[in-house]
Amino acid sequence: MFPILIKNATVVNEGSSKVKDVLLRNGLIERIEDSITAQPGWQEINAEGLHLLPGVIDDQVHFREPGLTHKATIGSEASAAVAGGVTSFMEMPNTNPPALTQEILEQKYDIAAATSVANYSFFMGVANNNADEVLRTNDKKKDVCGVKIFMGSSTGDMLVDNYLTLSRIFSESELLIATHCEDENIIKANKAKYPDADNASFHPLIRDVDACFESSFTAVQLAMKHNTRLHILHISTERELRLFTNMFPIPDKRITSEVCVHHLHFTANDYAQYGNLIKCNPAIKAPENKEALWKALLDDRLDIIATDHAPHTWEEKSQPYQQAPSGVPLVQHSLQLMLQYAQQGRITIEKVVEKMCHAPAQCFQIAKRGYIREGYYADLVLVNTNTPYKVTKDNILYKCGWSPFEGHSFPATVVTTFINGAIAYQNGQINHDIRGMRLKFDR
Repeated sequence: MFPILIKNATVVNEGSSKVKDVLLRNGLIERIEDSITAQPGWQEINAEGLHLLPGVIDDQVHFREPGLTHKATIGSEASAAVAGGVTSFMEMPNTNPPALTQEILEQKYDIAAATSVANYSFFMGVANNNADEVLRTNDKKKDVCGVKIFMGSSTGDMLVDNYLTLSRIFSESELLIATHCEDENIIKANKAKYPDADNASFHPLIRDVDACFESSFTAVQLAMKHNTRLHILHISTERELRLFTNMFPIPDKRITSEVCVHHLHFTANDYAQYGNLIKCNPAIKAPENKEALWKALLDDRLDIIATDHAPHTWEEKSQPYQQAPSGVPLVQHSLQLMLQYAQQGRITIEKVVEKMCHAPAQCFQIAKRGYIREGYYADLVLVNTNTPYKVTKDNILYKCGWSPFEGHSFPATVVTTFINGAIAYQNGQINHDIRGMRLKFDR
């Protein structure tokens, strides 16, 4: 791999933005200096006027493979991710078959090694009856991102509601435990209240604030009892925010949290326009929740911004409300959405990088990624914050072929994405010869 010299980029990293030259060699960031002179044989990229960010690390995606490949594949969605500046992903276990054994988990790694342009890791899944198998993952804590528990039902049949199983996993797992928190009994009771629910506006009434809070509270209680490393995914309510603190930096937190871009952008008022297209679990809720999430993100009670990218086909989403599956495809446009909010003054670009790049690396203890540092892997993204990008059918790379942002123009464009020092995406084109690496963890 020949060296690449990025000249005159505004490097956004660790709370500051400074014009620097950055030299990439052998997959790593070799030098970061005010000025570096190109040598014969180097590829030089003029990045004047562009921002150079660490590649985004998305800690929650559903790429559907194996078994649900009519919706998506690891290869297709990894390409969409890279086009959006996402260089590493952590994928969920609710595939078909679900990743409930070590063998199935490793099969997913094999698929990614053969097809993914982005770097990758996969969560080990928990069921009511596979605790022994889950705890075998303790021997892989440097090689697997974490253990995933669905404490509320979602796509797939992976609800874990056996308290003995939960207690054992929380007490004995040496890996981070990531949870989907919605209380199933509350959801069932709410469904009984609305038997004739016929549109997506009922979704936040059925999967309501109480369902989220009670389940998240249970997870926090278990984690505190057993001193578990807990990460609660896709926080969607104001009430849940009381469970988290900003008194400590991420490395000192035993309980961390994530917010997803759709909960920062949409509210229940948007169901009238988007209907099932923004039906997801946990539900997008009333506007006061969105405002509270933004406040908590900016004051560091919420640690990570992710997507919960969850594609379904247009035909599946076009079914009546109660039959339409939950989930929204988002990974290609999450960075552009947050850069839009940066341009609007709601968040700084440095804070975007902190929450989408640095924080996931810290939270999961990812080795040598998430920062622009000498000696780190060269996972980088060049963005032009002055060139608008309109989402169209032609440039959506998801296998499902649709996005809730279709027709929307973002103020920033992803120009180039580097994966381990190689150009994986540039000017609208994916380099399909590139393969990402399996993420490693400093545990």
